[in-house]
Amino acid sequence: MQVEYSLIQRTVERELVPMAKALNLGVLAWSPLANGILTGKYHGNGNTEAGRMSRHEMQEFLPEQELTKRIVTVLKSVAEQTGGSMPQVALAWLRHRPVPVIPILGARKVSQLQDNLVSLELTLSAEQVKALDESSSIEPGFPYYLYSAQMTRALAYGGMRDSIIA
Repeated sequence: MQVEYSLIQRTVERELVPMAKALNLGVLAWSPLANGILTGKYHGNGNTEAGRMSRHEMQEFLPEQELTKRIVTVLKSVAEQTGGSMPQVALAWLRHRPVPVIPILGARKVSQLQDNLVSLELTLSAEQVKALDESSSIEPGFPYYLYSAQMTRALAYGGMRDSIIA
């Protein structure tokens, strides 16, 4: 059975990160640059199919294209604003997550590792973090959207929600 990457991504964002926050735990982030997708090397210059991620067997490990496009666009914009590289911004962004994140860097070259380490010196503004957070937001999905519906909340509390929860 093959596992779809976007399913893993949604599970981490919807289930594991909120659980880690509730239990006051950190998150160990495997592939924080999404297999190189967030470095920008697969975008622009008319070359979106280059490298190891273009192989057939790797296609199911690619994030959702629409979500990826949104994130990469904002990541590139923030990189231009800060003067940092896209990987530096992506890694610096992890310091602003709601739970502590420890990235597992997958640098293949010394130059990549050095570029990644510069992210520790990069400062992002609140507006930049907000833009990155919004670009990467995912739909809550089932059953979360059901729980947020007015009718469900009314039924769950017998019409007394506002009286019970102060």
